[in-house]
Amino acid sequence: MPSDRFLTLSDVADVLNISASQTYALVRSGALPAIKIGGRGQWRVEREQLEAYIQRMYAETRAFVQTHPLGRDEPLPPD
Repeated sequence: MPSDRFLTLSDVADVLNISASQTYALVRSGALPAIKIGGRGQWRVEREQLEAYIQRMYAETRAFVQTHPLGRDEPLPPD
């Protein structure tokens, strides 16, 4: 069994280049599935779940960009 199947919240924060508190908020909101293990209840994120989350964020970003080109609320006029 690979030792890198599960990541700590700190590992996830490094991968996503966000803070540990932002990672914790993603987990607590349910946006990023995770498990709580051990007597002290340490959070772990399965690597596959992190990759699925990243793919969902790409899809959401593509949809946002298509509906809000260049950050504007209305489409650009044709050339």
